[in-house]
Amino acid sequence: MLRDGQYAAWFRTSQSEGTGIVHLADGRISGGDSIFTYSGTYDVDGDRFTAVLTTTKHAIGPPTVFGVDEIELKLEGRFNGRIASCAGTAEQAPGVTFEATLFLSEDQPPALDRKCTTLKLAPDRLPKGSDVRRHAASPFPRGVSR
Repeated sequence: MLRDGQYAAWFRTSQSEGTGIVHLADGRISGGDSIFTYSGTYDVDGDRFTAVLTTTKHAIGPPTVFGVDEIELKLEGRFNGRIASCAGTAEQAPGVTFEATLFLSEDQPPALDRKCTTLKLAPDRLPKGSDVRRHAASPFPRGVSR
């Protein structure tokens, strides 16, 4: 069964390839990358699914992997455990086939409960005497002026 959750997406066409993040929840798709947002719907039947996805450009950058800025993509695919693969086309780019692989993101393990150790300052153990710290040499020669 295709699980609701966050997926890392890798996708390609004969023109280009890319990656993004896709969220699946109750038949709805949302997500994006640094240039596009993705939205749409999906239906599941056994281990197969169909989806309709649209892209919207939200930042300056190259076009989609189809070579045009905004598309409506029709997909068919199947899933096996935590991985889904699909293929499809967009009317806006006739003859260009799209392929994608989605990887369900692993839940992050809970943070470890670490106890912090506090160190006590022992001023009597610090070096005594004058402050002889070295200062970095100036990159500008002395006495030279314009």
